[in-house]
Amino acid sequence: MSNIVAIARRELRSYFASPIAYVVVGLFALAFGYFHIIMLSYFVQQSMQGAIGGGGPMNVNRDLIRYALQNIAVVILFLVPLITMRTYSEEKRSGTIELLLTSPVSDLQIMLGKFFGAMALYGVMLAVTLVHIGLLFVYGNPEWRPIASCYLGLLLLGGCMVSVGLFFSSLTKNQIVAAVLTFVTLLLLWIIDWSTTFTSTGLGTLLNYLSLTSHLDDFTKGVIDTKHVIYYLSVITFGLFLTSKSVDSERWRG
Repeated sequence: MSNIVAIARRELRSYFASPIAYVVVGLFALAFGYFHIIMLSYFVQQSMQGAIGGGGPMNVNRDLIRYALQNIAVVILFLVPLITMRTYSEEKRSGTIELLLTSPVSDLQIMLGKFFGAMALYGVMLAVTLVHIGLLFVYGNPEWRPIASCYLGLLLLGGCMVSVGLFFSSLTKNQIVAAVLTFVTLLLLWIIDWSTTFTSTGLGTLLNYLSLTSHLDDFTKGVIDTKHVIYYLSVITFGLFLTSKSVDSERWRG
């Protein structure tokens, strides 16, 4: 366990030793701030119209926070490939992969260390949004349970994306190629359920189940369903399994 933690710390430090972490976190903070302001303005406008017209009260969780966090998932789709593209590709390009593979740590420990290092940076990204959510608690009265559920869903979604990114980064020395392959694969998993209305019932159900976003919706509603948790954990495990096989083949080729 200590080896995994050490590698994760090394990965996290390497992110902040380069502009990657600052660019990714900065872009994410800017995007979320924009979405939050847009949704907050709409929320205030609808609340005032409802008060004047005698409509029902607006719910800050349902009508503001949920949509803001759902929209930011699109930004995560673009930024996660930037986080994972260097995990193995940079090691291969600089030639340090041989030293890493011959070090007294197992491939599993290396892989998990890189995974948790990338997830730590992803966690920093999500932590930035807590400033905006905290202000809502100061000036409003949102429920914390649906918010916690939504952040759990975003963490699991991010874990899936990171595991896929690790796999493609382990296949090539070129970081740009790794980022593009990761983005294209994640995009396909993102939109795979769009064709469900044009397919048969059985195939449509399968495509809907494979979609990354279809499992996030319940989390944003405050519902933690075990089938969604199992799906995300399965994708994470499968992505890490493919990464381990790719790294193992690299060791044999070396």
